[in-house]
Amino acid sequence: MTTRGLRDLPPQALDGTRALVRVDFNVPLKDGAVTDDTRLRAALPTINYLREKGARVILLSHLGRPKGGPDPTYSLKQIVRDLERLLGAPVEFIPDPTAAAATTRRLPRGGVGLVENTRFWPGEEKNDPELAKTFAALGDFYVNDAFGSAHRAHASTAAVAALLKPAVAGFLMEKELQYLGEALREPRRPFVVVLGGAKISGKIDVIQALLPRVDEILIGGAMACTFFAAMGFGMGTSLVEPDRMPLARSLLSQGSTLILPRGGVIAPSLERGAEAREVPSDQVPEGWAVYDIDTATRHDFAARVARAKTILWNGPMGVFETPPFDAGTRAIAAALVAAGRKGAVTIVGGGDSAAAVAGLEDQLTHVSTGGGASLEFLEGKTLPGVAALEQV
Repeated sequence: MTTRGLRDLPPQALDGTRALVRVDFNVPLKDGAVTDDTRLRAALPTINYLREKGARVILLSHLGRPKGGPDPTYSLKQIVRDLERLLGAPVEFIPDPTAAAATTRRLPRGGVGLVENTRFWPGEEKNDPELAKTFAALGDFYVNDAFGSAHRAHASTAAVAALLKPAVAGFLMEKELQYLGEALREPRRPFVVVLGGAKISGKIDVIQALLPRVDEILIGGAMACTFFAAMGFGMGTSLVEPDRMPLARSLLSQGSTLILPRGGVIAPSLERGAEAREVPSDQVPEGWAVYDIDTATRHDFAARVARAKTILWNGPMGVFETPPFDAGTRAIAAALVAAGRKGAVTIVGGGDSAAAVAGLEDQLTHVSTGGGASLEFLEGKTLPGVAALEQV
């Protein structure tokens, strides 16, 4: 069984219909302006295809985490100008979905409407069927192109798909399921996974799910410190999760698949980066913390990536937002690009990793737009937003 996609619908049947499209426009804003339009651009293939076929396109999305109802800080009205610029067409803003069915019918063929933040209505995060009915009234069929929200059973991602048929995947959703799915089902080998980030607790299920499937898992970021602490190494003031140390020992005992850093870049604090130096992993002094992988680890990890035929990367190798602790993450990004040039499948799994490869997207096989959704998919969990779509 595979998820039914937009191209499974007869193109001629789209003309004049209303396509209710769940997108992921949860974009960063500063002073009311979009500072990174990656997620807007990622939705363009689906939106433009529908417009070209004569459909009226009504877009649903959340933005941020508003508390207790509408909040101008999180209004999607702020992104209308950027969306119009990318589409090269006007976008009608719909402030209230509860009385907007007539508005969506008045849109011209190829017209686009953007509904206000779905989280302004309390039933959204409760997967409320009544709110789903309100959303369903805005369209004639449903398209979910918001992989980044597919792990949430919300009214705009799950309940509405049960009411509005056909319910299919958009092009971005299809691409996510294709590349992440193939990496799990039938990867070209060697299959190497690079995992980083701050805490092992956020990646436990991923590590356990991937260990029997992969050839190597390269561990970086602060999460490596918990593994080293479990081995009895002093980690100074590095971020360590003591309650996860028994699990770290258990994972390490399962064979040689887990590859840890040879050393780290340390400093007394992030603010004192000018004092940074490299030490072996078992020689972190008191009062110092690890903020990146060292040069030897960068070379080691890059060599392992170079031998791989499928590489999946999720999580930075250090505090890459703060130089000089960005070198490890940049090195992994460069290694993936180099591996891709030699024919390897290179997949970057959302969140901070996606930010780290900004500008390199066209040199990688796939950059996921879904941080939490990517992780849950890799863990083997069922994503409600995908399960709600029709299967063929």
